[in-house]
Amino acid sequence: MRQELQSLPKGLAEDVARNLVMVANLIDEDPEQAYAYSKIALRLASRVAAVREAAGFAAYATQKYSEALAEFRAARRMTGSVELWPVMADCERGLGRPERAMAMAGEPEVQKLDKAGQVEMRLVAAGARRDMGQIDAAIVTLQSPELASNSVQPWTARLRYAYADALLAAGREGEAREWFAKALEADKDGATDASDRLAELDGVEFVDADDEHDEHDEHDAQDGDHGDLSGATAVRDDEADEQDDLSDDVVGAADHVDTDTDTDTDADAEGDKSS
Repeated sequence: MRQELQSLPKGLAEDVARNLVMVANLIDEDPEQAYAYSKIALRLASRVAAVREAAGFAAYATQKYSEALAEFRAARRMTGSVELWPVMADCERGLGRPERAMAMAGEPEVQKLDKAGQVEMRLVAAGARRDMGQIDAAIVTLQSPELASNSVQPWTARLRYAYADALLAAGREGEAREWFAKALEADKDGATDASDRLAELDGVEFVDADDEHDEHDEHDAQDGDHGDLSGATAVRDDEADEQDDLSDDVVGAADHVDTDTDTDTDADAEGDKSS
């Protein structure tokens, strides 16, 4: 990305980079805000492939699939890379065109993808099969050496989870439970809700802590006994801490951009001296 931005005037490149950093930092927690930053970057540098790609992912995160697909296609035209092929196919699914996603799964571009990209394409194709009501075909689509492997890769948890979910949809509950357990085993980062799905299959019910406090407070008010409110206070304190942490993250990201900018400025200054 840095190399692409070097084609821009220095001040403009810094502005674009700052907005792209915000897109990356916010896309999971606040996709709408990330989308807003991506639009700014797009207005500043629409001819930079990295900007078009970032705009595509921000639109994708906010379920603006038509816009996302257009941006991904533009980025692909600029770079010639097939890396975005799976997410482009998933945009077709989002637009209610699973048959197009299936057609893309059979194109030569898939063979040019790396292993992670091929697994992603398999997940998209299986999802398209399910969209069309072909649950058994979806299960077969997911069956692969990557699924059978005991080694844990970045895609393992999601692949196992998708397989478990398809099995459950087909009424194969016992097998589904086994694969949800395998997904949980591989899911070190909490990318899936495999633990919740397992608990649901086992009949375990979770009671929301806030609901429990509300019921307790209501009961105490009726009895004239106010009880101990320390638990509710702790919940509010936790929420406040989370908001503070989010604010710190945003400030930290801005500081990081400023630091990078200063570093680049110093480096350019030294380069000018040496030349």
